[in-house]
Amino acid sequence: MALPQPSVSSVLVARPVKKPRQYRSGSLRWMLLGPGLIVIALTVIYPLAASFITSFRDWRLIDSPTPGPFVGAANYTRALTDAGFLNSLGVSAIYMVISVCLTLLLGLGIALLLQKPTPLNVFARTLLIFPFAVAPVLKGFSWRFMLNNEYGVYAKLIGAIIPPLNDYVWLGHQLSALFVIAFSEIWGWAPLFALMFIGAIGSIPAEATEAAKVDGATSIQIFFKITLPLLAPVIYIVALLKIISAFKMFDQIAIMTGGGPGDSTQTLYYYVYQVAFRNLDMGYASALSYILVAIMAVISTFYVRTLLKGD
Repeated sequence: MALPQPSVSSVLVARPVKKPRQYRSGSLRWMLLGPGLIVIALTVIYPLAASFITSFRDWRLIDSPTPGPFVGAANYTRALTDAGFLNSLGVSAIYMVISVCLTLLLGLGIALLLQKPTPLNVFARTLLIFPFAVAPVLKGFSWRFMLNNEYGVYAKLIGAIIPPLNDYVWLGHQLSALFVIAFSEIWGWAPLFALMFIGAIGSIPAEATEAAKVDGATSIQIFFKITLPLLAPVIYIVALLKIISAFKMFDQIAIMTGGGPGDSTQTLYYYVYQVAFRNLDMGYASALSYILVAIMAVISTFYVRTLLKGD
């Protein structure tokens, strides 16, 4: 007589289930995280803490190779009456306005020209990322070379179109030097923003624009009444991103003008560089650095909060 075969369900129930091995202690976790935490502590946390302590000390390398005595908040209050720092703050503000406004306008204009998915527009879109991929130092050298009043391509081209500007020294005058530096940065950022705007325009419901056309709205009315309001959140985000980048401007200024002529292109970051590595006043430079950190923290807070909200 044949014995009854066990069912599949009874075999599955009877088979013991192996539980994954669990580490009750966090030893393995800390062993894996340890090397990374040590690197972060040595390269980020320690320099930040050391520079913060230095900002409360009087330390000039030309006088002593070791930090001097504590002076409290004297380095911070000194910035309030420092003409160089106040000038760099104003230069950074002017540069930020020029850079942000022109970048948004040019990026939006490029996006409107290339929004239709034609083969030529699609090919042009693929080329927009290349200016942003160029290193800032390379942009500085290239623009300084091309704006040379003797052999620069841009200088000769502008002089041929506008004869009064022939042999004009673009980097030798205060207003034009700052504008040229801003445009060297706009050249890289505007195409990137154009790609962002093209994606945002593509997400606008076609029914809204079609209904407006049926009602007799012109292209300009559709842009200001429908397209621009729907693009406002994207414009706000990219504007904050460009403001952060504008305050960090250093590379092109160091390569193209060195803060000149005079101090007309001396931004905040470049002024801190001069105080630290030319004047060798490490205590005051550390205090200025933390003032910059405070400014950037305020701007970054708005940027991060906007991204987290998803507005």
